[in-house]
Amino acid sequence: MRNSTLHGVIEAFATETAMVLCAETASGAEIPFELVDAAGGPRGRVPLYCYRPLTGVFIRDRLGLLSGLPTYAPAVRAVSGLEGVDAYLRQRGELRIPPDRRECADAALRTFLSVLYADRSEFAFDPDRFEAAYDELEQALYEGRAVTTVVAPLLGIAFDRDTTEVALGEGLSLVRGDTFDDAPPDAIWGDVEEPHVLIVLTVAQDRAAPAPVSVARVRFRRTLTALRLFERGGFALGPVAWTRIDAGSWRAVPLGGSGRPRLTRRIPVEQEDELRAFCNLVARRTPRGGEAVWALSRFEMGCERLAPFEALTDYLLALRALLEPEGPASGRLAGRLAAICAKPEDRAEVAERTAHAISLERAVIAGLAPAQPGVDALVDELSEQLRALLRDVLCGHLEADLCAVADDLLAEAAA
Repeated sequence: MRNSTLHGVIEAFATETAMVLCAETASGAEIPFELVDAAGGPRGRVPLYCYRPLTGVFIRDRLGLLSGLPTYAPAVRAVSGLEGVDAYLRQRGELRIPPDRRECADAALRTFLSVLYADRSEFAFDPDRFEAAYDELEQALYEGRAVTTVVAPLLGIAFDRDTTEVALGEGLSLVRGDTFDDAPPDAIWGDVEEPHVLIVLTVAQDRAAPAPVSVARVRFRRTLTALRLFERGGFALGPVAWTRIDAGSWRAVPLGGSGRPRLTRRIPVEQEDELRAFCNLVARRTPRGGEAVWALSRFEMGCERLAPFEALTDYLLALRALLEPEGPASGRLAGRLAAICAKPEDRAEVAERTAHAISLERAVIAGLAPAQPGVDALVDELSEQLRALLRDVLCGHLEADLCAVADDLLAEAAA
């Protein structure tokens, strides 16, 4: 096995498919057969015939049912992100290779099931047959190529007990460390008893090509950004990643600092699809430049401060870039922020709290600890408002010109 992530999602899909197809035959669905001449003796002998089950036809007629299974989408995403899928289809005698990667992955999964259950009249899952069919698939996908894996601990996040992996697409996934075969122990275990969640990138490439560590750094960091916008929490990447080729030895490589985790956030099962979709959206829609990108980088600087109070200036600078281009002397930040982030009846209170946060900025710059209680909660509130603004801009729920949005709301309230 060269790609444990692919093996896992394909096996889960095949296992669930077996249960569904067994239920179909148990409820009375019949597998079509064809009559095959089995004669192999001397001429003149009476021909012998046998019935061969057309399991491929039976499976094809139920693709709509199988594509609705929870394990189908992760399997399609895992296959569609790989090169060599067309080679597998040609090897299995497919005459038409779909040009679209998603359609090609659909065809590959359908073909894989046909191979798995070829000439069988029942659909109980057979581990030996599965491994043989998977070996053929993997050999076609990676012929003449090497599978390079890069892993790193993703701190501050945890999964529900029944979740082992969340596939993000294009070879990237989040895996519970204790379920990742042969992962470096230092990547799995830290200061707490619960295993780390690993962020894993799997890439098929020529053996002579360098390990895709730079690609992994970019994609890992982009996923970290998406997590910080998706959910409140103290997410961070471990300082070290590990890489290996096929089943070779792991090699440690520096990843760079990204702050310290504070509060571990557990992602429930019902939020996994939303997280996956949001990570893909951030990867597609993050702008290349402008105030939003600068504000996003400042937001992340604040997320990486050791103490919440130290992050106050980062959050205020980000908010000024978005809402106060006239400069701090204009005094318009508090009112504009309240106009967008608060209900009309709560705007005065939110504006007052924002103004209070601004008044504490000089203390942060001077390195003075806040004297009054509740300052960390005030900074956290400001952080959540900034996170909501950035998230809504990236998702397209708010126009990028937030000043115009706020001024329109204030004009409506005045009218």
